[in-house]
Amino acid sequence: MELVAIVSVIIAIISVLTSCHIVKRVKKQISEMTDALADVKNGNGNRRILSAANELIAPLAYEINDIVVSYENRLSMFRQTDETNRQLMTSLSHDVRTPLTTLIGYLDATYKGIVTGKDRDDYIEIAHRKAHDLKEYIDVLFDWFKLNSDEFAMELQTMEVGELTRDILIDWIPIFEDQQIDYYIDIPEQPFQVKLDTDGYMRILNNLIQNIIAHSHADKIEMTLLKQSGNMKILLIDNGIGIEKDDLKHIFERLYKCDKGRSEKGSGLGLSIVHQLVEKMNGTITAESVPGKGTAFTLIFPLAD
Repeated sequence: MELVAIVSVIIAIISVLTSCHIVKRVKKQISEMTDALADVKNGNGNRRILSAANELIAPLAYEINDIVVSYENRLSMFRQTDETNRQLMTSLSHDVRTPLTTLIGYLDATYKGIVTGKDRDDYIEIAHRKAHDLKEYIDVLFDWFKLNSDEFAMELQTMEVGELTRDILIDWIPIFEDQQIDYYIDIPEQPFQVKLDTDGYMRILNNLIQNIIAHSHADKIEMTLLKQSGNMKILLIDNGIGIEKDDLKHIFERLYKCDKGRSEKGSGLGLSIVHQLVEKMNGTITAESVPGKGTAFTLIFPLAD
């Protein structure tokens, strides 16, 4: 009996010591958690809580680490969005205010009789072009804001894209002819069944063609539709001044403008919008260019089953 009692006492002492050690360890880890969370609160999103897998509070430590990672990712996205919006407002102040000021100047000169006769007609024509450019710029801005809003949604539906593409290009033919741009369009009669958003697809082609006309100084445009390895492939090629290698890798970035030798018109958002729309429709877009010879855009969309 005495032996049993002694063993019981020893076990009790060991249990108490073990419990004390565990409590001490847990208190230390809780203190470390508190310090880590204080760090995170002060802006150090890289702080993590270290814990072995067999630790009592390991699940809690891992959960807190996951929360911190998620918080840091969201904060990073917010910072990027905030910087983009700042750049956008800077661009707006220049790219809207400048043509608007010029437009008002031409209209004032006409209204006040400063110019008369043919000069007056020329001023009205220039004012009309400035107003058109400004409208196009605002349309692109509206598209960008809509595309990046939480309310934006696409309706992807299986449709025959060949006929839709012809309908889009028909509206551009008078513009090609007016600007003396030769065009070659190759769209086979075979059906191209692709899952797309109609408005999004129209915006993609219109933005690409508008970009060529406004910036490339091309006098020839080729567009080809074909099937390749279960995909629909679109080739849009111009013989314009091309894009420098250093610029080419950035052309789909928001607010990026190729200023060397190319037109300074534009928002720097058109190709970014194209890239976003293509990705949202499960497609890809790439560009190849040779300065002095032209640029080729390649779009690929998976054919519907």
